Amino acid sequence: MKYIVIILLSLLIYGCNKEKEMASESHSHEQSYYTCSMHPQIKEDHPGKCPICGMNLTKINIDQQKKSNTSLGTENYYCEVDPSVTSEVPGDCPLDGTPMLKKIKVEVGHVKIKKNQLKHFRADVFKVAKMKMTKNIRLLGTILKAQDRESNIPARVPGRVEEVFIVSTGSLIKKGDPVLKLYSPKLLTGADEYLLARKNYLSNKKNKEFKDLFEQSIQRMKLWGIQDFQLDEWAKNKKIPREITIYSPVTGIVEKKYAIQGKYFNEGESFFDLVDLDTLWVEMDVYEHDSGLVKLGQSVEFEFSAYSGDIFKSTIDFINPVLDTKTRTLKIRTTIGNNQGHLRPGMVGTASVKLEREGMVLALPRTAVVDTGKRKIVWVDNGESEYSARIVYTGFESEGFVEIKSGLSVGEKVVVSGNFLLDAQAQLFGGYDDTKTH
Repeated sequence: MKYIVIILLSLLIYGCNKEKEMASESHSHEQSYYTCSMHPQIKEDHPGKCPICGMNLTKINIDQQKKSNTSLGTENYYCEVDPSVTSEVPGDCPLDGTPMLKKIKVEVGHVKIKKNQLKHFRADVFKVAKMKMTKNIRLLGTILKAQDRESNIPARVPGRVEEVFIVSTGSLIKKGDPVLKLYSPKLLTGADEYLLARKNYLSNKKNKEFKDLFEQSIQRMKLWGIQDFQLDEWAKNKKIPREITIYSPVTGIVEKKYAIQGKYFNEGESFFDLVDLDTLWVEMDVYEHDSGLVKLGQSVEFEFSAYSGDIFKSTIDFINPVLDTKTRTLKIRTTIGNNQGHLRPGMVGTASVKLEREGMVLALPRTAVVDTGKRKIVWVDNGESEYSARIVYTGFESEGFVEIKSGLSVGEKVVVSGNFLLDAQAQLFGGYDDTKTH
């Protein structure tokens, strides 16, 4: 009987010690501290009030065992050439045919909040979804002369300028306007040959040789800039004027004036350089981080300070293939109509360009992402007051939302309000596993 009592007492003592050991082990898995929901930098080991705002401190518990057992998450697959192209199953990349690479969702921290402390902690969540992302960027636009609208009035035959009808640069010349009178022995000789060829043809229209010579003489005169009505006038008067008037073949504003009375011009030299301001270019600089989103044909709206309130619309028709290494910007250009002549080269205006991300992408509010400097973290709501920190890779940003290229899946709940408190708790109380970085 004595031995039985000893055995029972031994078992009772062992059970009590085991229970205490298990309770101690359970307690060791959980650490806690008190902090202010408005000022997470405050950390106390006992309850009380925030020394900054006077609010009651909130008790925060971090389950270390849960943290150590954190799963790395679900695997997905992505294209090496473009990580935004993903798949839930392995296979070949549809872009270049190479095998898709495996990527895992990396959890680097865990925080658990007790139910009786939830009244002091609020975490608004957002369910990850796919959406169409667009954004408008504001750029500075400068008006330039359209190089494809530049022209000149050249000397088509050598000669000396006898009289100039254009007073100065800035003058508008319309197609068919007289610009100067030219004395040119070569032109006079050609005109005489025209009259002779015309006479021979009219006297014998059946002669093919005379007909060919007459047509050639007409073609030569037109190539030298002589108008049809001038040929008709010469034929009617049967006389060639000593000084022949030259007419403009194009319309434009005189940018440079070379024609001076008494100056001799060789064939091909320019009398006047013109520019057509009915069509202008607007050049803009796009920052490097947005340069991959600009596409030909995207719409652009302009507002110039000289005409405040007036909106000019156009589309992108040129993208420079080379990035400026000094400014880290990419030049783009649009063509804009100026039929009324209000706009002038050199004017500066504000451009609004609508950029659009192709396809539907995973996105969530920008406030959900905590950028620690060496990685980007979001806090995922696991339910039952448990939150895990997840590394994510971000992409396109617009209107308060950010694209998630990897690290999350559709339907997961991410904390968008209260995540900085969770981040502070993890950093202050060792809730992060710093061995898992990207």
